[in-house]
Amino acid sequence: MSEHFVGQYEAEIKFRLPDPNRFLQRIMADGAEVFTENNTEKNDFFDMPDGQLAQQGISLSVREMFPSGIKLWIVKGPGSSECKAINIEDCAHVKNMLTTLGYQCYFATSKQRSIYFLGDVHITIDYLEGIGWFAEFAIMTDTLSLLPQLTQQLMSLAQQYDFNDTLIETRSYKQIQLARRNGEQ
Repeated sequence: MSEHFVGQYEAEIKFRLPDPNRFLQRIMADGAEVFTENNTEKNDFFDMPDGQLAQQGISLSVREMFPSGIKLWIVKGPGSSECKAINIEDCAHVKNMLTTLGYQCYFATSKQRSIYFLGDVHITIDYLEGIGWFAEFAIMTDTLSLLPQLTQQLMSLAQQYDFNDTLIETRSYKQIQLARRNGEQ
């Protein structure tokens, strides 16, 4: 996995993306490097039957991306910026282990994802079927106190591409998709 994804904390800003093709052209013209393009990403979310992890603000998922072959075990939380991920070899085996430990898969998501590196920032362009396009600007760090400074750096970069506060999406993809499943917007 790239050094871009090393760290315990993630400074991240997610935006609604009005014109994905124009945005992609602009970041590529500015020297963005491709990490993965046009992958299908599947995430299976696990919790105990009583929702123990959710009550603690923790999200546990197993992610698989095609065709890149990236397979990850991800734990987010309990803080909103805490994110830990490890590469795994066999998603089915890990999901079986979680089930054996008493966890249940309560939600599965799928999206189209492309990831680019622009300097020390990783930029993700995502499409959620029936919901729309998004762009995430993110930097990982092991230093919690750097998060406000890094978030400001991300916002400054995003503004260069015409993103502003009105386009910020504060919900996670899981929250967006759960709301849609429940008939909410």
